[in-house]
Amino acid sequence: MVLEPGTILNNRYRIISVLGQGGMGAVYRAVDERLGSPVAVKENLNLADEFARQFKKEAVTLASLRHPALPRVADYFAYPRQGQYLVMDYIEGEDLRQRIERMDHLPDRDVVLIGEAVCDALTYLHTRIPPVIHRDIKPGNIKITPSQKVFLVDFGLVKQEYADQATTTGARAMTPGYSPPEQYGTARTDARTDVYSLAATLYAALTGAIPEDSITRATHNVALTPIPTFVPNCSKHLAVVIEKGLELNPNDRYQTAAEFRRALLDSLELTTSFLTPPRITAPPPEAVDSIPSSQNYEEIFTPPEEEEEVVEPAPIELPPSTRQKPARSKSRVLLISAVVLVMLVLGSFFVPWTNLPSFIRPTPIPVVQKTSTSIPSLTRTSAPVLLPEENQTIQPTEMAVQPTVENSPTMTITEAPSPTATPLISIIGGSDLIAFTSERTGNSQIWSMNPDGSTQKQMTGLADGACQPAWSPDGTQLAFISPCIGKKDIYAGSQIYLSNADGKNVHLMPAPMNPAGDFNPAWSPDGKKIAFASLRTDTKPHIFLFSFEDSSVKQVTSASYGDIQPSWAPSGLQLAFVRQFPNSQIWITDLTGKQQFQYSPSGAVKNYWPEWSRDGSILFYSQTSPEPFLPYLVGLSYENRGKSLEFRLPPVGAADIGPATELAISPDGKWGTYESWPDGTNHDIYIISIDGSDRRRLTTDKERDFSPVWKPISTSIP
Repeated sequence: MVLEPGTILNNRYRIISVLGQGGMGAVYRAVDERLGSPVAVKENLNLADEFARQFKKEAVTLASLRHPALPRVADYFAYPRQGQYLVMDYIEGEDLRQRIERMDHLPDRDVVLIGEAVCDALTYLHTRIPPVIHRDIKPGNIKITPSQKVFLVDFGLVKQEYADQATTTGARAMTPGYSPPEQYGTARTDARTDVYSLAATLYAALTGAIPEDSITRATHNVALTPIPTFVPNCSKHLAVVIEKGLELNPNDRYQTAAEFRRALLDSLELTTSFLTPPRITAPPPEAVDSIPSSQNYEEIFTPPEEEEEVVEPAPIELPPSTRQKPARSKSRVLLISAVVLVMLVLGSFFVPWTNLPSFIRPTPIPVVQKTSTSIPSLTRTSAPVLLPEENQTIQPTEMAVQPTVENSPTMTITEAPSPTATPLISIIGGSDLIAFTSERTGNSQIWSMNPDGSTQKQMTGLADGACQPAWSPDGTQLAFISPCIGKKDIYAGSQIYLSNADGKNVHLMPAPMNPAGDFNPAWSPDGKKIAFASLRTDTKPHIFLFSFEDSSVKQVTSASYGDIQPSWAPSGLQLAFVRQFPNSQIWITDLTGKQQFQYSPSGAVKNYWPEWSRDGSILFYSQTSPEPFLPYLVGLSYENRGKSLEFRLPPVGAADIGPATELAISPDGKWGTYESWPDGTNHDIYIISIDGSDRRRLTTDKERDFSPVWKPISTSIP
């Protein structure tokens, strides 16, 4: 039974209208009365064990996703013997299907920019461990906001792929025209499945026509209608790129979303995706909410053949239905949202928290359950109020669904670690060791310690010194440089060495030797490459890649300015680095060096030591202003790259921590370690919680300690 407008779920979410309806439930537009924000609520009414298990697993998977082009999951709860509900961001705007119907077809540039944004989201999904495959990309599942931002939505068929996972027959969505042939049968679906569906979507956007269905092409030898047949004046290069994505054989398509993205940009000679908004030139509709929606959700499940297989609901297109409008104007909801936002700001020491990512914002004060009068325009005295008998909530940072004690579940926010509750070493997950450089023995050497500062011991003893430690992603090896005399930006004559995790078995990195100087080693997320800065081809340093697979060295950057301090994006597809303009700035490059753009905003400040957040959504770096020439820590979200929207760590208004540089984020993403000298002389290693609420000093030796890095895995050094 479809929920009526005005129904309240969990004493929190008030239903406004039905966005789509199918045999297994509906998708609703609702309002979170606690925050005054619009949300989408997805419903599952089939509570058979396998279906319920899959729906909960989908909720946990989606709650872990953090990308600017993906809606965020905020809550999950269940009513025993009635239904399960998933709450996520509601994305305002029209979907791509509506835009195509309104405009007939889109300009070449808009098609490329939409494809580029979706490819970026798919690259993030496909490089998760295990990979996440969307499996239902089509125009109706791409939303475009009034500000022309692109979102990939509707994860009704999202699936985590495991290497030993078999494919279940019948548990797939097949949208004619948009699904590749392997999705109709028993062949494995992977990232190339999403590439095909996106190419079909871009074909429809560029031509206004749905491409011939893949299974018809494969079984009846029907050819794909060339794109120029519909739009003779379109870019021929773009047409070739999209048609390659529609190859029936997965091996003939682009093998990754990143490869598809590069081809799309190159087709119009857009050398970078860092474009000034608005990204899309086509105007939005005059009244977005008045556009009828024909997106419906019919879900078909088939039990798995193997116990570990994930069973996915499969949407089927149904006849159009008219989207219901909210009972009242949105202005009151927006007004209340603004009031709530102001209260949060005032309650956070007047810190501009609205510019900060959600996991850096202060923990909210517990909210007392609101009555229906909190949003007068939505009050319905006769509406039913549904409360689950058993409640479960998702903790986005912990990825666990746990029962709660109260009858009104909310999204759990993990609090900052308490210094008195448990020992620090048990609080910081994902690592039990920090390596750093210390000059306490007369020259620079690599040392290690526990995250609470205990058990400090020397790891290297090279006569010419050693510094700049970098762990391999599995924590079994350490890279560092020697000779090393003090802390510098450039180390002429240094070489990169490798050792065991305990500092033993020291040997040179097996790269072609060059005496000019290699330094700033950074291990790739997959452990197959080391990025580093080098003077081997110029008097100015540039960024290079060493490959363990063939012992080759490849130059990535070659600008007339020096490039140093590379840092890998978690996806392994990009490198952040410092370009030494007169005022050093953070830049981004792909692994070919062809797509480079400035990340930090221009200005009088100097920026150094980029460090990615664990989900790749933020770059942290050290910043130095002209006066008083002391570094401090800042962050800038990837979504706001190039904009003057940096935030301080800790936030402005919090207790001053003194100078800080070379931040390294812990494997669990909750802590940072860095070098600081609050007294003006003694350089030591500190750690700080990612929200800036807890800071601790780890080393106290009077000689300089610097360049701390976390060990990726929780194993002890013998």
